[in-house]
Amino acid sequence: MNHKMIKGSIVALITPFHEDGSVNFEKLKELVEFQIANHTDGILVLGTTGESSTMSHEEDDSVVEFVIKQVDHRVPVIVGAGSNNTAVMKKKSLDYEKMGADQLLLISPYYNKTNEQGMIEHFKTVADAVNIPIILYNIPGRTGCSISESAIKVLSQHPNIKGIKEASGNLSYAMNISRYLNDDFVMYSGNDDIITPMLSIGASGVISVLSNILPQETHDLVQAYLEGDPARSLSLQQKYLDVIHALFMEVNPIPVKEALNLMGKNVGGYRLPLTKMSESNREKLSQALKEAGVL
Repeated sequence: MNHKMIKGSIVALITPFHEDGSVNFEKLKELVEFQIANHTDGILVLGTTGESSTMSHEEDDSVVEFVIKQVDHRVPVIVGAGSNNTAVMKKKSLDYEKMGADQLLLISPYYNKTNEQGMIEHFKTVADAVNIPIILYNIPGRTGCSISESAIKVLSQHPNIKGIKEASGNLSYAMNISRYLNDDFVMYSGNDDIITPMLSIGASGVISVLSNILPQETHDLVQAYLEGDPARSLSLQQKYLDVIHALFMEVNPIPVKEALNLMGKNVGGYRLPLTKMSESNREKLSQALKEAGVL
C-alpha cells in the first residue's frame, strides 16, 4: 500500500468505451501503460473525467479492480468514491480500500448540498471508517457548493484527511486554505491552466485532465517547479495554455476524449448526457493540438 501523499502530476484518467458503450478494458490497459511509461506520478480512476457519474456500481468496481491490478504498485492509485449520499460514499470507500486503492478522492455533496456541519460530517464519516488517505474535492462549478475555509480548517486536522483537490479556479480561496497545508495536509491544483500559480502557494502537484494526452509534459511542468526551477515550470504552463483551453471548450471529458481519438488512441465515445463535440470546436481542438506538437 502506498499511503505517502504524491508530489507531482496525477492523471484524472478517462474511461474508454467500445462502440456499444461498454467499458473497453483492453484500451484501459494501454492507457495505464502509456501513463506509466511517461512518468505520471499517480493515477486517479472514477473522477469526473472518468465519466463515473454514468457508470453502474458494477462497472465502477470492475474498473477499479482492473486498474489496481494493472498498475501493480508501480504508482499510487487514487479512486473517486464520492457521492452526494454519505452512506453510499462510505460503502464505496470501504469497498475500494478492500480492493487495494491507495487513496480516495471524495467530493462535496452535489445537488442536495448541505450546511457547514453537514459538510464536515459528510467527510468525517468516511475518514473515521477507512484507513487510507482521503483527498477532499472542491469543485463548486459542478457541485453547486464550496467547502468553506472554516470547514477545511477542521477537516485538515483529521488524521485520515490528507489533502484537497482544489478545482474552484479561485486563487484567493486557494491562498486562504494554503494556511492549513503541512506534511499531513497537501493541496493539488484541480485546474490545468493554473498549475504553476498553485504550486507557488504550496500545492504539491496537480490532478490533471491534460495529463491524459501529455503525461510527460505535465509531469515535467510540476517537477521543474518542485526542483527549484519556477521559470521553466511557468514556460511549460504557458506553452500548453492553448491546448488546455481547448480541452475545456466543451464540458470535460468531451474534448480530451476527442483529443485522444485524434491522436489515434481510439478511446471511443461518451455516455449520454455527454455526446460528441461540435464540428467547429473539434476543428479548433485539432488546430491547438497541432500547434502544440501533439498531432
